[in-house]
Amino acid sequence: MPSEVTSPVSRPSCLLPPLDRAVAALLDDMRASGLLEETLVILMGEFGRTPKIGGFVTMPGEAFTGRDHWLDCFSAVFAGAGVREGQVIGASDRLGEQPKTKAYFPSDVGATVYTALGVDPATEIEDGLGRRVRLNTGERIEALFR
Repeated sequence: MPSEVTSPVSRPSCLLPPLDRAVAALLDDMRASGLLEETLVILMGEFGRTPKIGGFVTMPGEAFTGRDHWLDCFSAVFAGAGVREGQVIGASDRLGEQPKTKAYFPSDVGATVYTALGVDPATEIEDGLGRRVRLNTGERIEALFR
């Protein structure tokens, strides 16, 4: 693997431009075919990342492995299915560690996806043991659609 891909310092400059081109091409193609009107597209990681590089994120004594996780702040890109384009929703503190504005949670993303699919997130289903459980406890991210 080329060193620019394995180095945590140069990884964003190496990998983000191809991702940007690919996502732009996907959204352009979907818009041209009319699919973007009815399809919700989400790019999202599972965690936010600390701003410093070079910390131990596995076991002490192992090689530096990059950036650690922050659970309370993460970034996502939403497009299509009625999402209003060109907006930024929310803000973090100066380190990107904690929300400064209304916090959204993975369950809210789930509720937004269910709603886009036409499924009420509050729907109850029966699990394998016969218990009634709610599909999702989050709320649709209304700010995406204003």
